[in-house]
Amino acid sequence: MGSKTFLKCLDYYTPEQLFSESRETLLQLGLRDKSIDAIKKPDWQTVEQDLAWLEQPDNHILLFSDTDYPTQLKEIPDPPPILFARGDIDLIHFPQIAIVGSRNPSSSGIQIATDFAHSLSTAGFTITSGLALGIDAASHRGALSAHGKTIAVTGTGLDRVYPATHKLLATEIVNNGVLISEFPPGTNAKANHFPRRNRIISGLCVGLLVVEAAKQSGSLITARMALEQNREVFAIPGSIYNPLARGCNSLIREGAKLVETTQDILEELAHLFQPSTTQASTPQISTQTSLDPEQQKLLNYIQYSPTSIDQLVTETGFSVENIASHLLMLEIQGYISPMNGGSFTRIK
Repeated sequence: MGSKTFLKCLDYYTPEQLFSESRETLLQLGLRDKSIDAIKKPDWQTVEQDLAWLEQPDNHILLFSDTDYPTQLKEIPDPPPILFARGDIDLIHFPQIAIVGSRNPSSSGIQIATDFAHSLSTAGFTITSGLALGIDAASHRGALSAHGKTIAVTGTGLDRVYPATHKLLATEIVNNGVLISEFPPGTNAKANHFPRRNRIISGLCVGLLVVEAAKQSGSLITARMALEQNREVFAIPGSIYNPLARGCNSLIREGAKLVETTQDILEELAHLFQPSTTQASTPQISTQTSLDPEQQKLLNYIQYSPTSIDQLVTETGFSVENIASHLLMLEIQGYISPMNGGSFTRIK
């Protein structure tokens, strides 16, 4: 039974009443035969498994009818009737910024997500994302690096971790935040779970930041959900040559606020939340390492968009071997990032 159907039923009956109604009454509510069969003959073994899960430390279940169900989430068109949680459940009531983006971001995208999450955590926001690869993971880690709080909304039951490589990260989030899912324990990852998860990410937050996103991506879907839910939407602009910037640039054309510093977000949300500090006006970028004159000269010719080695040979007069050596050092020190096709882009 979907969320909208479930909530429609609650307009007429309490869950307890629903279980005692006749099949004919349930049909009049528009329920499918499969849903009615589940109501008339519940899978008690699975129910017992869920209740056993609830008995474990730091595990929680919130019902839509509970007074501590998040108010922000109740405002969306199809809020989940049930939320499963592991960790500090009180965090769902704190002001949240969601950060989303590509699962295959550039190194600069990872750095931006990490820095913004760290800075916004320092300002007092809880960082919410989806525990996915790429920008999601960088956002959670950025919040944790600031000793801040983070919320991960998952597309599986909370006894599963997807992707499996994020098991350690999920444990850190349970210890310093909370994992949330509308799916009961035992639920594996399925493709259609993640768009459903995304409406919860946007529904919980007061503002959503998109760091990198292609034109057709789940992050853009989440951003448009946020706009429909009357949330503030922010986007990091990027080069017209970068396919991962096209989604963000498109959002900005559609009305998302262009963001260059944390202060841009804090100013927009000042009417909703007074940050604990304004010293995070610019994300903290890693301290630059001193460069020798040739490295500095080369860096000056590398753009914040793809720059080829052939361009650098023409503009600097350096040999290909000399340039290759300097590029390696600049990449190691975090000044540039390799791109497809043998190009490089500057990231600081």
